[in-house]
Amino acid sequence: MRWISIIALTIAAAIFGAAASGQSLDNSLQIYAVYVLKAEPFGTDFTGYGVYLGKGYVITAAHVVGHWASFRDPRVRIGTQTFPATVVKEGSFSTTDLALLSIDSADVPIALQLRRNPLCRDPPRVGMQAIDVLPDRTSRARVINPLSIAPELQRRYKTLIDSPEQSGSGLYDAGRKCLMGIMSAKMPKLDFQLKGRSLITTPQGFAGYFVPAGQIASFIPAGLIP
Repeated sequence: MRWISIIALTIAAAIFGAAASGQSLDNSLQIYAVYVLKAEPFGTDFTGYGVYLGKGYVITAAHVVGHWASFRDPRVRIGTQTFPATVVKEGSFSTTDLALLSIDSADVPIALQLRRNPLCRDPPRVGMQAIDVLPDRTSRARVINPLSIAPELQRRYKTLIDSPEQSGSGLYDAGRKCLMGIMSAKMPKLDFQLKGRSLITTPQGFAGYFVPAGQIASFIPAGLIP
């Protein structure tokens, strides 16, 4: 019995150690996560999220930046530092939900200047594990099939994870730790069942839609970021 207890404790310690190591690797990605601050007219600061790509550039969702650029430019907060930002390029939620911001890279923390934040080269695959990264936390998700949402949405929203996350936050490949997308929206998940000749749909919570790395690479002007 004593040997069985020792073996059980050894296995439990190994599992706990692996989980802790994985969590530590996930948390190491938080260095790239930033806050995007926006003051809307007649309102208070809106706080969204983004990802530091390098060389003073930040990528976020277009709707995080919003439609009030003529009133006040956005700001980016990295750690305790806040930087004025310039909108380099802005899409829209109905086209490409991305916005590229620029800040003064000379004032970015040295630890971040020396890091690389590569985009994933391979498209996301159904079933793969992903990490959503915010400045204060990380969470795990799984890429799911677009057939999980309503048919009229499937053509437009092809890249989904099994839970909605914060708009503008970065989604990373859990294995390669490359940036696989920017979170954009949540979509109702549905369960489809054929009963007789009728297709019955049942709500199953929400999925998270993300703009994939391939679209990010196409969105960023050539030559800005290697």
